[in-house]
Amino acid sequence: LTAVYSSSPALGRYFRSAQVISFSNESSTVTYQLVFSVPPSTEGFMENTMNPDFIRNILRQNIYDED
Repeated sequence: LTAVYSSSPALGRYFRSAQVISFSNESSTVTYQLVFSVPPSTEGFMENTMNPDFIRNILRQNIYDED
């Protein structure tokens, strides 16, 4: 995750760290925390760039690009 988000053109400059919070071998589920340093509030920044769907799509695109 660190490599994906730190190299992202859209999020790389804001990304600080990724940490695994929990991991389950039974269900292959990982819970992680992403830390971003965001600029002072600008109109639409949090609603658009820091939107959870947008952040997930950065990871999805990386996975698709590797296939």
